[in-house]
Amino acid sequence: MLERLMSLLREGKTRTVPELARELGVTPTLVEMMLEELASRGFLYALQGSCAGHCEGCPLQNACAAGGTRIWSISFAPPDGGEGRTGK
Repeated sequence: MLERLMSLLREGKTRTVPELARELGVTPTLVEMMLEELASRGFLYALQGSCAGHCEGCPLQNACAAGGTRIWSISFAPPDGGEGRTGK
């Protein structure tokens, strides 16, 4: 299930936790737990801060699905320290 979630995240679309839950056929609570697990393994990281409803003036306001929740990003380097995508 974690691999399936990572596959969805690698598509690059912005999705809410409820949207991910629907696509995976699980509860939003389970998706949150899986995101935390992926973060603990080094595959994701939570961006500092949160939108918390401050969309006015944000350059991503038309594309963002976060809606004031925590925002996650995929890590560019694999957790084992090997060579991965550099983001360049």
